[in-house]
Amino acid sequence: MNRKEFLKHSLLGAGALATTGVASAVITNNIDELKPLDILGFNHIPNTNSKIMANTVLHKAETRGHADHGWLNSHHTFSFANYYNPERMNFGVLRVLNDDTVSAGKGFGTHPHDNMEIISIPLEGDLEHKDSMGNVATIRNGDVQVMSAGTGIYHSEYNKNSGQLVKFLQIWVFPNKRSVTPRYDQITLNLADRHNKLQQILSPNVDDEGVWIHQNAWFHLGTLDMGFKTEYKIKGGAGNGVYVFVLNGDVSIGDQKLNARDGYGIWNQEKFEIKADSKAEVLLMEVPMTV
Repeated sequence: MNRKEFLKHSLLGAGALATTGVASAVITNNIDELKPLDILGFNHIPNTNSKIMANTVLHKAETRGHADHGWLNSHHTFSFANYYNPERMNFGVLRVLNDDTVSAGKGFGTHPHDNMEIISIPLEGDLEHKDSMGNVATIRNGDVQVMSAGTGIYHSEYNKNSGQLVKFLQIWVFPNKRSVTPRYDQITLNLADRHNKLQQILSPNVDDEGVWIHQNAWFHLGTLDMGFKTEYKIKGGAGNGVYVFVLNGDVSIGDQKLNARDGYGIWNQEKFEIKADSKAEVLLMEVPMTV
């Protein structure tokens, strides 16, 4: 598939799921929402200057969108709320990757979502969750939370601590099934299982490691010692790509150097090697490149 065909297929896929009926009908807060997607908007522009392959895209940390609401400091890898960049709409079905910091005693008030798979990965502090399904839970570093919004849910997220920030990744993935029954899941993982290893934290399979979502996607976390190398092989077939997000440290994929909070997307590649240039922590998100 050439560049033009790739963009066309990706854009049509993104446009097919461009509505969020519950959210748009009830709340517009410019903080935790998506702007309507143009059917002919961009998916992303391939990294034509790549030293290793044409089928990559590089997003340096400092190029992300940024919003400081006082109580919420958020960096947006893809267009979100008041940040709009037509070249940064999504990576395949990966629609949102927000790097959020919530002040002590603050949080997101009750608000709705529908037809989206929402994954939260806490990095620091404790985040309290409440939703319209009756779930009340606290998520911490080492936990992974997932919600299938489906036909519609309301939820809130709150930093109930008086003297500690909460830092977490908020990730949204377009589902492969619409209007499913909403669901909530949360697990606690063994951090030692990601030392010099890619620990699976999410898959499409209910009986597999980690949480599951309504999408042909696999997420992995790894904490790597300096000099450690590991190979990642695509699990979902030729239609999937991988978005690598560096949480801490420095890594290399081929000749491409990546630093903390850089993002790097790869597609049309069966496997690739990651090398830690320092002690590093990485998140790999394998997703379908079209809906």
